[in-house]
Amino acid sequence: MATKLAVNFGDVTEAYRRISNFIHKTPIFTNNKINELTGRNIYFKAENLQKTGSFKARGAINSILKLKVENSSVAGVVTHSSGNHGQATAWASKSTGFSCSIVVPKYSPAVKMAAIKEYGAELIQCGPLPTDRMAACEKVAREKNYEIIPPFDHNDVIAGQGTIAVEFLEQVPDLDAILVPISGGGMLSGIAIAAKHIKPGIKVFAVEPEGKILEKCLTSGERLWPNPPQYLDTIADGIRLQQVGHLTWPILLELVEKEVFTVNNEEIKAAMKFVFQRLKLVVEAASGAGVAAVFSDRFKTLDSSIKNIGVILCGGNVDIDHLPWY
Repeated sequence: MATKLAVNFGDVTEAYRRISNFIHKTPIFTNNKINELTGRNIYFKAENLQKTGSFKARGAINSILKLKVENSSVAGVVTHSSGNHGQATAWASKSTGFSCSIVVPKYSPAVKMAAIKEYGAELIQCGPLPTDRMAACEKVAREKNYEIIPPFDHNDVIAGQGTIAVEFLEQVPDLDAILVPISGGGMLSGIAIAAKHIKPGIKVFAVEPEGKILEKCLTSGERLWPNPPQYLDTIADGIRLQQVGHLTWPILLELVEKEVFTVNNEEIKAAMKFVFQRLKLVVEAASGAGVAAVFSDRFKTLDSSIKNIGVILCGGNVDIDHLPWY
């Protein structure tokens, strides 16, 4: 018997109604070359062209708009982020009149930290560990009476990210599968909730960097990751976290395919180059991971009935002065 999940399709549709006037309905791109190479029809959902340059704008603005209605006494919001959720939260706060502080690890790309400041948020740098982020975030929340908006493990964030699938399946109703890069799992779980409701037979696959061991966890049904949480050695800074969230985990376990696409740094670089050169789009390495999955050996083994496949280009916040192949 299926368990009752913390977020449902109604939450996603309500989020879409709430945020539609704030976000872009991002376009779909196709490429004949990649269709020839794979023998399938590949559709790229360009969330790199979303507000703030990533899908994170959806979850951030949904959470803050809802918070503004439900708890007007909160003085502001704070979050921790390697960059994209930080930018999104800073933008969403500015758009709704909230004060905002963003905690970022010191290794965050300069381009992402600069954008956070430009949106008017207070930028607070912390140590390199996941636990450093949370400790700094909780300190700000206590001292300033701020609400914490986590980057992925939050019901309203998950619902906001699920709006990607609502749009995608309006634009390409015949999708048979969607490939989604994963870090904490907010986007993947939101997309799975919406996509599976709209089209129950659709397959939703995770794409991870090497070392995440998500397939092993999904197959066993257990959280096998070591504690405390760790970061992976990957050029894709947006998907460096090894563990998924505690709210996202049961959603992934119930709705996402157990088969996971795992990609390495060289594959990500090659995929990024392909998108730059062939699609003429600027994408960051996390987006490259999703494209790399399409070129992988495992992709070739997918059932031949899976013909129309969506790929989420999750972000475009790359430092063009430090592209990974230089």
